[in-house]
Amino acid sequence: MRRYETIYILDPDLSEEQRKSVLDRVEDLITQYKGFLVEFEDWGSRKLAYEIKKKVRGFYVRLDYCGAGDLVGEMERFFRIDDRVSKYMTILLEENADLEAIKAEMAAKAEKEAQTRSEQPPAEGAAAPPETEPQSTRARQEEA
Repeated sequence: MRRYETIYILDPDLSEEQRKSVLDRVEDLITQYKGFLVEFEDWGSRKLAYEIKKKVRGFYVRLDYCGAGDLVGEMERFFRIDDRVSKYMTILLEENADLEAIKAEMAAKAEKEAQTRSEQPPAEGAAAPPETEPQSTRARQEEA
């Protein structure tokens, strides 16, 4: 199984529902072709480097997934046919991706994020611990 990364740009004027239908179709293709979605990133609306289809902005989406070549072919065919997709690009990240290692990496990353969330400071408005003066300031005051 190979690991790919695909970035595609959607028309920025699409409603949330229309955008979601494209995203769902791509996810369905990945499962239909026995692929595995590693990461999905919604980069949001951004300014384009150059005008595409008379638009200066686009909605960017990044996919990191594992699958065979037929999955990539079908996904790119869908992007060519669908007018809601302005541009797309797929690159090969790994020739022989180890799916079990990727799943273990994802689990470790999720665990690390969960720990980070639990260690975050209390929300604004909550009682904060009393602030202490730096040692150097306290030492100067005692000398005087």
